[in-house]
Amino acid sequence: MDKYVGLNIKINPYTNRVLGVIKEKYGLRDKGDALNKFVELFGDEFIDREIKEEVLKDVIKSCDYHIKKKGFKSKTISELRKSIEEK
Repeated sequence: MDKYVGLNIKINPYTNRVLGVIKEKYGLRDKGDALNKFVELFGDEFIDREIKEEVLKDVIKSCDYHIKKKGFKSKTISELRKSIEEK
């Protein structure tokens, strides 16, 4: 079962009409389903659906390298805030 997130959004009249057309074209229940359909159709142009294994391996390798080089240092919130504000 898919998880859904509640969302209250303001859209312009054109977007409303587009979602209405998608809703009717695909026989969907509501404009929320139409928005999901739109993302299903065009979302891949902007972001991959799942993280590719090679990307995940690169991130893990990079993190391991950084930890070996610099060590793992945890900071408190105040220490982190201070180091950010100093820059």
